[in-house]
Amino acid sequence: MKSTLKLSMLGLFALSIILGSCKNESQEKKEVTNPTQDEAVLESNKGQAFIEDEASTPNILQIALKSSDHSTLVAAVQAAELENALVNAGPLMVFAPTNAAFDALPPGTVEDLLKPENKDALANILKYHVTPGNYSKDFLKNFKKLGQANNQNVAVEVKDNEVYVGGAKIVASVSAGNGIVHVVDKVILPPTQ
Repeated sequence: MKSTLKLSMLGLFALSIILGSCKNESQEKKEVTNPTQDEAVLESNKGQAFIEDEASTPNILQIALKSSDHSTLVAAVQAAELENALVNAGPLMVFAPTNAAFDALPPGTVEDLLKPENKDALANILKYHVTPGNYSKDFLKNFKKLGQANNQNVAVEVKDNEVYVGGAKIVASVSAGNGIVHVVDKVILPPTQ
């Protein structure tokens, strides 16, 4: 009789543990499927690229968005859906071609690259303009090449004390909260493989 009672109590104990864990599991699932209000706001605004913070130093994307000389670059970044990449903690160096640099490409090139079917090619070109790090123009004189975000290298040259990256001359530099923007006078095209 005692052994039967012990088995019954053990069975009830095991059953309560199982039911308790099921209850906790359903609560955990509920928490996962119901995002917080902050998460819902982030999702509706397409990620961290669209969070506004007036107290911090502007990030690379914010600098480009405010520059009238980089509207073509911004349009390209948006077409390639790379906005969130430019606001990452970094540090990042972006070699930012001016509108005039894009205008110097053969006629129709920019329009063709902005088409949805060319999104991957456009993203590859844009990633070729991004390097991990935060180096000044003068410090870049110490390099012969840089590893770009598209997994290719770009040559760095110094001519008449000016720095050229992939044949594009750095004409200005702007510090950002997550790196630096080096304004360049040419679109840097990756080598074909």
